[in-house]
Parts: sequence; C-alpha cells; structure tokens
Amino acid sequence: MTVGQGVVVEGIEKSFGAVTALRGIDFTAEPGEVLGILGPNGAGKTTTVNILSTLIRPDRGRALVAGHDVVTDPAQVRRSIMLTGQYAALDDMLSGYENLVMFGRLMGLRKHAARIRADELLEEFDLAHAAGRRVGTYSGGMRRRIDIACGLVVRPDVVFLDEPTTGLDPRSRQGVWDLVSAFKKAGITTLLTTQYLEEADALSDRIIVIDHGVVIAKGTADELKSRTGGSYCEVVPLDLKDLPAIAAALGSLLPEESRTSLTADSDRIAVPAPDGAKTLAEALRRLDSAGIELVDIALRRPSLDDVFLQLTGHLATVPDTENRKAAADHVEPEVVS
Repeated sequence: MTVGQGVVVEGIEKSFGAVTALRGIDFTAEPGEVLGILGPNGAGKTTTVNILSTLIRPDRGRALVAGHDVVTDPAQVRRSIMLTGQYAALDDMLSGYENLVMFGRLMGLRKHAARIRADELLEEFDLAHAAGRRVGTYSGGMRRRIDIACGLVVRPDVVFLDEPTTGLDPRSRQGVWDLVSAFKKAGITTLLTTQYLEEADALSDRIIVIDHGVVIAKGTADELKSRTGGSYCEVVPLDLKDLPAIAAALGSLLPEESRTSLTADSDRIAVPAPDGAKTLAEALRRLDSAGIELVDIALRRPSLDDVFLQLTGHLATVPDTENRKAAADHVEPEVVS
C-alpha cells in the first residue's frame, strides 16, 4: 500500500463495559478504493468508523489511516480525513457560505482562499441559491450536501461516509452516489457504511460484512454473491397446479432437494443454472415440449440481500435515523482528545 494513503486495520478490539463491540477486526482499503462496510444494527460498523476517525480509542490492535496511526498520531489522521453522516460539526445559526468559510479557516486557509473555496463548493453541490440561508432552515438533502461540502474544503486522503443517504430523496441520493464516483476518480479512499445493499453493490469495489464485531466475509459483490450458489432459473407457471409437472419436465436439471422442498404454498421453482443462459434455454425447451404455460421464466443472480441474509441471518433494514447511533453502538463513546 502507498505510504500516506489508504486504510490498514489489524486486530482492532473495542468494548464498552460488558458490551463487546469489536472482536479483532482486520481489513484494508487501497488508495482510491471504495470499500463497502455492511452489517446489521449493532454489528460494529459505526464503532469501526469512530475508531478510524479518532473519535474513540481501540482497546487493542492497530489502525493506520493515510499512513498515520489512529492512537499515536490522531491529529495527523484528522487532517487527512473527511467524516460525514452526523451533521455534528455544522452550525445551524450560520449560513451555508459562512459554515464553509469557517471550515476553510479552521483547515488553515487564508480568508480570501477560504471564500473562493466556499463559492466553488456551493456551485459544485448545487447550493449557491441557498448560500446566504441559515443551515438550520435547510432540507435533509441540502444539509447532507453542505455537510459533505464542509469536509471537502481541503482535499482529504480518506473519506468516511457513515450511511450518507439514509432519509434522502432519490435526487439527493443520486448526488451522493455521483460524489462517491468522483472520490474514486480523484484517488481518494472511501469507506462507505450503508444498509442499502443496492448502494453497496453499485458503488463498492470490495465489501466487508461485519456481524457481532467480527468480519465474517469480504470480497467483491460478485464474489460474495457466488457464495449463495450462483445463478438460477426462476420458473413461474400460469397455473400453480402445474408445479409438479414442471418438476417432472425439468428432469435432471432440478436437484432432488428442490423437488422435496416444493409445498402447497410454492408459487415458483428455482433451477440451478451453472451454465447460465444455456441452462435457461434447455429448461425452456423441456417445458415447451411438455406443453406447460408460464407466466415468467428468467435467469437470475443472487442479490446482496440474499448474501446478507445467508451470512447474518438478518434481513437488511434501513435504520430509523433518530435511533441509528444508539442502535449501532449501544453506548456513548468516549471522545479522544
């Protein structure tokens, strides 16, 4: 890994009293990579981000962010990162422009340079029309955009996006997606925690899944999906009474366990498709020869929802925004000075 960039996490552990939040987390994020961090509520995602952004101190283990140790060199880590998702640093009494100028000055920019950068970011984030309005009057989407813009006053090496699109309308959500793509093109490492699985699928180069404070899976979205058994043909008959006839017509294409799993409540049959489109074509030929009418037959791939459910035993749900922090960590973290 290039020194000064990316993220390295080795054996990080963290407990809050009797609650163990992290149990030896290990992963890396390369320069310019988008790493998706998935997991159910309470899995340890936000605790991980809080440690990497120096908001809390790990009990054991080592973490480097942009080449700097989060315990021994937290000040340099903070100069190298952008953290968004909580709006904690925004001043509701100041305008969007004033917040941006303030951040620029705090990051060491001269007054003139801070004003120029504020104007640039207001244009880039489609907020120029609201530059003079107090941030306290902004909509949810506008607040999310000004929050992210404040973190970009000075270009970071690493960006932490902690569920950045929760509660946003589709247009604002797409804006965040575009921003993540821009980070990647600029060579900025991005760690994205999300419970929108299609978001992780669309944006992440690699994904790690955390559950009960442990990394239980890692890889690309396609690699994770392959763990659920690969592609399959989904067959939906016009008449549900034809399901036994479909099973008979499919013959060797349908494993015995799939036949025995058919019940009175079944409304479709899933056929393993190791050969992809060839399996689909053969299944369609056999069903056509048997004269069975279908509503639908299609080649499908497992989704990240399937992976999430298989790995964690939980359905992916979008957390309530007001309760997200408490649900994620159980305990208020101690602030590291």
